[in-house]
Amino acid sequence: MALYREFKTLAVGQDGHVLHVRFNVPESGNAITQDVLNELLTVLGAARDDTDIRVLVLSGAGEDFCLGGDLREYDALLAEDPAGAGIATLGAKARQVCDALATADLVTVARLHGRVVGAGLALALFCDLRVGSDTSRFRMPELAVGIPMAWGGAVARLLQEAGAARIRELLLLGTSFDAVTARDLAVLHRIAPEHELDQVIREWTGPLVRRSPVALRVTKALLNSYAAASRLADASIVEGELLAAALAARNRTRHEI
Repeated sequence: MALYREFKTLAVGQDGHVLHVRFNVPESGNAITQDVLNELLTVLGAARDDTDIRVLVLSGAGEDFCLGGDLREYDALLAEDPAGAGIATLGAKARQVCDALATADLVTVARLHGRVVGAGLALALFCDLRVGSDTSRFRMPELAVGIPMAWGGAVARLLQEAGAARIRELLLLGTSFDAVTARDLAVLHRIAPEHELDQVIREWTGPLVRRSPVALRVTKALLNSYAAASRLADASIVEGELLAAALAARNRTRHEI
C-alpha cells in the first residue's frame, strides 16, 4: 500500500482504487480533535477530486477505533471563550466532516474494533458500510459527562438507521452495547473476529472497485436524496451552537458549586 500523504493524526495510504484512512493517535484513544477533523476534511476533499479512488476505508490504530471527542479540548476552547464560539466552530466542522462522508461520490466503509464511542461512533455511522469485531463495544456517553449528543448530525443519522425507540433508550441511559446489538440496530452490517476484519473489507472492496464509477456516484446520490426526503427537519444545522451553549452552562455550574 502506497503512502498517500503525510498527516499528523491520520495514517493514509492507497491500495489500487481503495484509500485507507486510519486514526493514528492511539495514545489518546484516537480522540476526535480539531486537528483530526481538519485532516479528515483535507483527505475527503482530495479523495473527492481523485477519480482513481472508488472506496475509502476508515479505521483506527491501537486497541480502540475511537473513544470520542476530546473533553480537554472542549475545556480549553471554553477557557479561551466562555461564550462558546470555539465550540460552535468545532461543531460546525464536525458536521462538515460527517456530511462529506455521507455524500462522497466514493463508497465509505468503517472498520471498527475495540471501543467505538461518542464522536467516533458518529463518524462510523456516516459511512455507507460498517463491519465490527465480535468483541467491539459501542456507547454514546454524552449525557453522562453533562453534554447533549449534538455532534455532526449523529442523532438524525441514528434515528434514520436504527429507529427512535431503541436509540432513545441508548442516548438517555448511555448504555454500552455489544456487536450483536449493534448489528440488530443496523449500526453494523457485519460482525467478524478482529483478525478477519480485513478479509471482510476485501470481500466488500473487491466488487466495489469493479463497479462503474458513474453508476456508483448516481446510486450514492439517489440514496442520499431519498434519505434527505424522509427527514422533515434537520436540527444538526444548529448543533454546534447547542453544544456550545450546553458546555458553557456546564462550565458555569462547575464554578458556582
